[in-house]
Amino acid sequence: MKYWKYYLVALLVIVIDQLSKWAVHRYMPMGMPGEVPVFGDWFKLHYTLNPGMAFGVELPAPYGKVILTLFRLVAVTGISYYIYRLWKQHAPSGLLICIAMILGGAIGNLVDSIFYGVLYNNAPFNAPTPWLHGQVIDMLFVDFPDGFFPASWPFVGGEIIPDFPIFNIADSCIFIGVVLILIFQNRFYSQHLEEAHPVAANDAAAAQARRDAEASEAV
Repeated sequence: MKYWKYYLVALLVIVIDQLSKWAVHRYMPMGMPGEVPVFGDWFKLHYTLNPGMAFGVELPAPYGKVILTLFRLVAVTGISYYIYRLWKQHAPSGLLICIAMILGGAIGNLVDSIFYGVLYNNAPFNAPTPWLHGQVIDMLFVDFPDGFFPASWPFVGGEIIPDFPIFNIADSCIFIGVVLILIFQNRFYSQHLEEAHPVAANDAAAAQARRDAEASEAV
């Protein structure tokens, strides 16, 4: 698979993410009045704005948002180069697709930060400029029932069940990409090693075959 096709995966994530945010901004009222049930009461569309990072974490004003946006820009540049570097090293396609999903998600949220303060006029009221101060549009809401964890549960027993953070397509792709890498990392990196060093892999297989033959002769 050509390296540029992995960038197409990232581009597809960006397009889907931006179209979903445009549709939410265009057709949904913000907050509970515009809430749309998707699967019963536990999964809904809920238009909200996130001024900071994941889970609403923010850096201090007035320039914290600019620092965060610039950091995201450096991060997506590094990830873009990393995909090409791994492709040159014949990394597994599965690993590269996962990283491309992470790249697409990161760029999707970066677009919000850079442009949405101007395009959708959603920069915080105290922002020194709408550029680089756009708020990320979130809309995917897993609505856990209100209540308390059972008292018998360790660590969280008796605590209030927290609200699940509202997220978007970009966040989902980043999360899925990271989880898949964690789950399949042994497969990805063992395959990478075999493809990068086929002679060593063949030698190891040959050595194992000799040991099996010697063991059978001894029996």
